[in-house]
Amino acid sequence: MAQLRDPQRGCPWDKTQTFTSIIPFTLEEAYEVADAIEREDWQELPSELGDLLFQIVFYAQLGKEQQQFDFSTVVERICDKLLHRHPHVFANAAIEDLHENWENLKAGERQARQLDSILDDIPNALPALTRAAKIQKRVARVGFDWGELPPVVDKVREELDEVLEEALLSPQNPARLQEEMGDLLFATVNLARHLGVNPEEALRQANHKFERRFRGVEQCVQTSGKSFKEHSLTSLDQFWEQVKQQERR
Repeated sequence: MAQLRDPQRGCPWDKTQTFTSIIPFTLEEAYEVADAIEREDWQELPSELGDLLFQIVFYAQLGKEQQQFDFSTVVERICDKLLHRHPHVFANAAIEDLHENWENLKAGERQARQLDSILDDIPNALPALTRAAKIQKRVARVGFDWGELPPVVDKVREELDEVLEEALLSPQNPARLQEEMGDLLFATVNLARHLGVNPEEALRQANHKFERRFRGVEQCVQTSGKSFKEHSLTSLDQFWEQVKQQERR
C-alpha cells in the first residue's frame, strides 16, 4: 500500500485518493462480501474478504501518512474493545444478562466520548432501513416504545391511509407525498422490529425472490415467441403465477 501511494513511483489513481473518496468502494466491497455469503460462494468469499480488508489497509495508510494512526492502531483498538465488552470471557466476570451488560458497556463508551444523545453514534451512511431499525432499538431501551403489537400495526395502517390520501387528494405535492411515504416505511420497520424480523435482510430477500421470479417470466415470454409489449399485463401476470407454482412444486 505504501508503494501504491508513493509520490514518485506509485499508482496515479491510488495517489489521488482520500478518506472520503474511497468510502463508496468500501461500501461496495462490504455488500459484495454479503452477496458471496448469501450465495454460499465459499470459493469466492476469501477474495471478497480480501477486497474488504484492502479498504482497511488503505485507510490505515492514509492515517499513517497524516500521522494520525496506522494499521497497528486499528488492530489495538479492536482488541481493546473486544476485551472491554467481553469481561465474562477475558476477565471471568459473572454476568447474568449478557445483552444488558453489552448495552451498558456501549452506553458507557458513548458517555466517555461525550455524546449527548443515545442516537449520536448511529452512522448517517447506514442503509436507511438499517438505520431506522437502530434508531428504534435505541429509543426502545429508554422506554420510548409500544409494549405490544396492536398499536404498532395500527400505526402502519394509519400511515398507509395518509399515503393514499396524499396520493389521491394532493398529487401535485410530491414533497408531501414523499414525507408520508417515509413515515409509512419507518412504521413498517417498527413492525418488523416488533416481529423480530431484520427489515434490511427481509427486503434483500424479497428483492432476490422478485428477481428470480421475473427471470422466470422472461423465460416464459421468450418461449412464447412474442415480445413483452405483445403481451397484456394479464398475460404476464399468468406467467408470474406459473413461475410461483413451479417454485412451490
